[in-house]
Amino acid sequence: MPRKAYAAEGVFRPETNGAPMVHRVACRESKLHNRPVAPTPWQQRIRRADQLAAQHSFATEMLRFYIQVARFQEGLYQHIERASGTAPISLSAPLEPVQLIAAFPSFLTVVEKNGPARLTEVAHELRSAPPSTWSHLLNACWSAAGAPPLNPEEFLASAFLQPYAEYARASSRLQLAGYTHALCPFCKRKPGLGVLRQLGDGARRNLLCSFCLAEWEFRRIVCPGCGQEDHAKLPVYTAETFAYIRVECCDACHTYIKSIDLTKNGLADPIVDELASVPFSLWAQEHGYAKLYPNLLGM
Repeated sequence: MPRKAYAAEGVFRPETNGAPMVHRVACRESKLHNRPVAPTPWQQRIRRADQLAAQHSFATEMLRFYIQVARFQEGLYQHIERASGTAPISLSAPLEPVQLIAAFPSFLTVVEKNGPARLTEVAHELRSAPPSTWSHLLNACWSAAGAPPLNPEEFLASAFLQPYAEYARASSRLQLAGYTHALCPFCKRKPGLGVLRQLGDGARRNLLCSFCLAEWEFRRIVCPGCGQEDHAKLPVYTAETFAYIRVECCDACHTYIKSIDLTKNGLADPIVDELASVPFSLWAQEHGYAKLYPNLLGM
């Protein structure tokens, strides 16, 4: 049984295979003419997913699927970057690039080959649908600011469009100075997770959008779902398996959000480690908390 915490933290212990954490090791300095190319964000996430899949058997299947999705997303992002040039992308405009919509069946094929059963079936049905169905689904998802995906079709559309949303946000020159609201400053969706980063002797909490990946600062003792500020109604839980991940709950609106504490584990990747902490999500659901906004894979 977990212990609820108010000023402190609660603890719960989901089952684990007991695999040790992977630590960074020193290496010799590379020669100037043989410097390695910096990995892309997707390559970093794939590497982290590989590490966690080897350590936690309960998350292996999901992470292996995520790796295939991430590889597709990286290729799509690079294609969008080459095709768009310097032209800005607006969230209020419909999805017009024919090449983008034409790439959707390739993504559905990736899901069919690697996804869980329920997504595999939906992906197969969508791939057999006419292009007009794809266009309608993708446009509805693109313009659905604030509304979380509700069914497998919408989850697939969101995962496919995520690189496009990230590129649109990155090219928008978004100004975050002084922004402290709970909704994403770019796409107006609710945050998918939190990130704790070093700030002096402590840590500040940022919120991370699961769709466009915007990250912005937000007060720690405030529920991003309803604005509750009473710390007695904002219990926090941790587990030994992922000691650097916090399950931040609200007893007012009965929602929760996971925060990745990078001051405790600098090797963590917020997106990937949140996906891997499956037992946290199951525990929260069993105790009456709903996730504020689902992650890339619908959990």
